[in-house]
Amino acid sequence: MSLARVLGPVLVAVLLAVPACKTSPESSSEGASASAGPSKPSNAPIRFLPAPQGDVPAIVQAEMARSRAAGGRLVVYEGATWCEPCKHFHEAVAKGELDATFPGVTLLEFDLDRDRDRLVAAGYDSQYIPLFALPSASGRAAGPKASGGIKGDGVIPYLTKKLQDLLAQGS
Repeated sequence: MSLARVLGPVLVAVLLAVPACKTSPESSSEGASASAGPSKPSNAPIRFLPAPQGDVPAIVQAEMARSRAAGGRLVVYEGATWCEPCKHFHEAVAKGELDATFPGVTLLEFDLDRDRDRLVAAGYDSQYIPLFALPSASGRAAGPKASGGIKGDGVIPYLTKKLQDLLAQGS
């Protein structure tokens, strides 16, 4: 058996395990989440909501209240235009491919390049993107987080599992 035949599958497995988009060497702390389940079930499709400029905790608190009132859940999302996994995830959401899996989920979208400083100040810092985070009642990052993606064909199932696990933690 040739060395290439043996190492090929191992190399692929190692590459898939490495997060695709690194942001910084900083680590994040996690705490309790205020992202409890919705007040009434929502069948609305998953959607991205671009975050406006301003105070991150105040913006998150306001959007969390709106999401809950509509029977949905809010997830803080941090990505970047140059991030391959982020692009694929955006496309899947836009095509409605994740609507049945994540009904009523609103992704409050921040851009790493534009919003880094204000996100870090609110505790939404991560070594990898995309970042999915369940906010605390204060609007700050004190809840569970999931970050990092992979490149290639498996990106959507990979990120779907991360987001499913995150939402289960916040239930």
